[in-house]
Amino acid sequence: MKFHFFVSFVTLISAVFFKLSKLEILFILLAITLVIVAELINTAVESAVDLAMPERHPLAKIAKDVAAAAVLVTAVFAVAVGMIVFYEPVDRWLTQSMDNRTEVSPASIWLYLALVFLTVIVVETRFSRHRWLRPSLWTAVAFSLSTLLSLVVMQTLAVLLSYSLAFLFLIHLYRRRNRSLAALLTGAVTGTLITGLAYALNAV
Repeated sequence: MKFHFFVSFVTLISAVFFKLSKLEILFILLAITLVIVAELINTAVESAVDLAMPERHPLAKIAKDVAAAAVLVTAVFAVAVGMIVFYEPVDRWLTQSMDNRTEVSPASIWLYLALVFLTVIVVETRFSRHRWLRPSLWTAVAFSLSTLLSLVVMQTLAVLLSYSLAFLFLIHLYRRRNRSLAALLTGAVTGTLITGLAYALNAV
């Protein structure tokens, strides 16, 4: 649920940034509500099934799978709404940014990735006692690559798809419970900011 609320927050901030219409915001709110409601129902079903039937049972598995599938369907709907609603605003923003575009060389790509890697290592070492402050290297690299792809291609569909894949990877890591949500999100922000900052400095 924490991740859903974070994505909802980022989506609403983006809606304000791109000055979406009331109808577009309404669709976004509908998608967010459906995902959260589906997740709540899924949690309720799983808890009820575990309480009523602690041992393994085929029907219990079906109930859990169907509830999880409902969450997946609403999530796909939310992604589709986001792609449709944000496509034109992002496209306009990228078109305006094309005037100040700087070519990204292969050497620069490796340099940006090295900067991200070193930043994560330094932060990991500096905040070794505070696990929640230590960014995930995996999400840092994933979002750095998404940012690089966006800067190289500068096409709306490529930008949306690359960041969608990065977010899916983040969700996968979160569900595996290898790192906390804070660490994964910190890694994502670190990778995006370091890459964007390095690109901006290179363009000066």
